[in-house]
Amino acid sequence: MPLDPPRPVAERPEGPSPSTGDRPRRGRAAQRPGPAWRAGPPAITAPVVVLAGGPAGHGPQDRPAGLAEAVPDARLVTVEAGHLVHETRPAAFLAAIGEFGTG
Repeated sequence: MPLDPPRPVAERPEGPSPSTGDRPRRGRAAQRPGPAWRAGPPAITAPVVVLAGGPAGHGPQDRPAGLAEAVPDARLVTVEAGHLVHETRPAAFLAAIGEFGTG
């Protein structure tokens, strides 16, 4: 999701990142996604579940719902867990994924 409001892109420190290793960071794309980004979600034809962590998460609460609305036939599932749903509430995470995979 594009950042709103945009903020300056952080400078990448030297060496590998503890969280991403040698993979590039996504700062610039999040600041100014190209027009193809907005066209992408409506073109998705595969089944999609958007899993949100509820109000304790890091981002604005309308973003997961907006993404689910942008993808045809996507389903929004909220697990009150914050940002790390799979770590904080693993049973609920697995249930949401399992229901998605069979439903």
